[in-house]
Amino acid sequence: MKIKSIRTWSENLELTRPYSIAYETIDAVENVFVEVTLGNNIKGYGSGSPAEFITGETIDSTSSILLNEANEILENKNIEDVELIFKSLTNKWPNNPAARSAVDIALYDALSKFKNLPLVDLLGRAHKSFYTSVTIGIKSIESALEEAKEYIHEGFRILKVKTGSDVSFDIELIKKLREKVGKHILIRVDANQGYDLEDLKFFFERTSNDNVEFIEQPLHSDLDSKMDELPIEIRTVCAADESLHNPEDAKRLAVEPKKYGIYNIKLMKCGGINPSLKIASTAYSSGIDLMWGCMDESIISISAALHAAMACKATKYIDLDGSFDLAKDLVSGGFKVVDGKMSLNDYPGIGFKMLSNKFN
Repeated sequence: MKIKSIRTWSENLELTRPYSIAYETIDAVENVFVEVTLGNNIKGYGSGSPAEFITGETIDSTSSILLNEANEILENKNIEDVELIFKSLTNKWPNNPAARSAVDIALYDALSKFKNLPLVDLLGRAHKSFYTSVTIGIKSIESALEEAKEYIHEGFRILKVKTGSDVSFDIELIKKLREKVGKHILIRVDANQGYDLEDLKFFFERTSNDNVEFIEQPLHSDLDSKMDELPIEIRTVCAADESLHNPEDAKRLAVEPKKYGIYNIKLMKCGGINPSLKIASTAYSSGIDLMWGCMDESIISISAALHAAMACKATKYIDLDGSFDLAKDLVSGGFKVVDGKMSLNDYPGIGFKMLSNKFN
């Protein structure tokens, strides 16, 4: 079945709760959207969330490349020749993973609808559900404790805490948070490249009794080689995020001695579902656990990431809260969240419902 037409546009989805990380304060979010129509009029939808501070993309550059070049790459291509299309996308847009991701997701949505299957079953289902973490940005201890209380009241049981601005403050925060939430709530930490080697060792030692599940991207991505200087018990509980963009990074970081025990896959970093599965394959063969993360994203791409996560045996963690604080979206559904546990529906494709006349 050939691709008949492609349409793209952008939307400001806004945020209800701005937040800070080690190097950025985020108070708004624009996403790009892609509609792929097949010859039998089946439509597939994708979305992308450019992040200049991670991949160098802006909403303008992403929108421009989609508007000016997507038709040339996709029109009249066979939807079942996805590997050839994805190879073409990577060759044409090597430095535009959010643009590639939006197209990739739309193609997978269309293909799985064409096959009349949920995407996860097209890929090969390995899991049924996971508890997601919810994120607390950098803020005062009092504000962080109040936000944690709110999330727990809503049923969430895994907190991801942004750190990296001051290691002594971070240690105090984790201790106060553990005291506040008790021993049954899981706490993860994301330093967003904010530590040096000594900070990381200090944080690990001082929080050893506070049951921190893992530490995401503690060092700057330029300092990956420094991870070799750490004992295995620290490296095992560290997750690569900004250090892991593509399947080549996954292979590089998997060389012994492995620098990280966990890979954080984000569709917007790697270019979509297709390359994410290649990263997942390397992780599985190397004994590295997978976490699936996100930016601030539409339900479309969050759902796509959840389908990919459920299809990979190495998946152990998810951090797919990127649509929870959007002020608006163009779709609903896609997944269910009950007391923090995310699961998929059984609809063909990615499984969301269109809300906006942008899709008409």
